[in-house]
Order: sequence, then structure tokens, then C-alpha cells
Amino acid sequence: MSKSCPICKKPRSEKHAPFCSDRCRDRDLAKWFGDGYAVPGRAALPEEIASEVVTPQDD
Repeated sequence: MSKSCPICKKPRSEKHAPFCSDRCRDRDLAKWFGDGYAVPGRAALPEEIASEVVTPQDD
């Protein structure tokens, strides 16, 4: 049994897996950019983000 596209439910395309087309792949990406998906949990504090940033070191 073939799985369907998570966006439109049509059969998946090998070229665009796990989607059926460029259109559905782009719709999924737009959903990520537009905060349509979220990982559960509290938002990180700016200090927590800053402590994770790696600064380049001079040689």
C-alpha cells in the first residue's frame, strides 16, 4: 500500500517524496515559515538562545 501526500492526500511521487508535487512541498515549507507547525514547549528566552550561539574564533 502506497502512502499518500501529507498535504493533499494524493499518491506520493518518488521525485517529491513524501509529497506528490512541488506545489505540496512548497505549501508544507510555507506552513513551517508561517508558524503553522510548532514543537510543544515553552519559548526559549533570549539569554538561552544567546548562550547557544557559537562565535567564530580568530586564528
